[in-house]
Amino acid sequence: MRKLLFIATVLMFLASCKETKSEKNFILTGNVKGLKNGTLIIQRVKDTVLVPIDTINITGDSHFKSEFDLNSPEMLYLFLDRGVTNSLDNNLPFFAEPGVMNIETSLDFFTSDAKITGSKNQELYDEYKKVTSRFVDKNLTLIQQKFTLYKDGKLDQMNAIEEQQKDNIKRKYLYTTNFAVNHADYEVAPYVTLAEIYDINFKYLDTIKKSLTPRVAKSLYGKKFLEYYKERQKMGK
Repeated sequence: MRKLLFIATVLMFLASCKETKSEKNFILTGNVKGLKNGTLIIQRVKDTVLVPIDTINITGDSHFKSEFDLNSPEMLYLFLDRGVTNSLDNNLPFFAEPGVMNIETSLDFFTSDAKITGSKNQELYDEYKKVTSRFVDKNLTLIQQKFTLYKDGKLDQMNAIEEQQKDNIKRKYLYTTNFAVNHADYEVAPYVTLAEIYDINFKYLDTIKKSLTPRVAKSLYGKKFLEYYKERQKMGK
């Protein structure tokens, strides 16, 4: 009898410890090391404005969790309300997709310390940003050189710098096009197209459109891309 009572007690204990399975298709977990008190707000872009999806109050424990339904992979933003400062380092973009994602970061370097896992679109987006950051750095260098020439009155030499800037932009656009075509089976493809090269020559938009898989074409950013594509067609490309 005692043995049966012991087994029943153990089973009840295990049942009480078992986590209830979430009914939502997206779960975000994470930790903001060093954050004792503050508010985390998960936001999305709607009609060009950031609107909140969920609010998480942090009081003592810097770990957090949020669950909600995500209809399609989407770039969301984790906003940190520090309460006492207006730091620019307070809005972390992450490419969410159905499933479980995790964000590990710190209070001191909220965006730069972030390690985001659980999303293939995020992984590809990180790869894209790593490469395109070189084009950004190159352009900043050229701007500095151009400013120095202007300050020294060497206006005749500025044309060469401007040509280098045009070439740098062209290289970024071509890289982004190739990236979108090579990853046309992921939602990051139409996203970077709309975010980075929306004004590219129409023939490149057409190439990207033809590369998108049917599933991606029906996604949030796939639909937005196709709408934009049709507008460009009406405008005479």
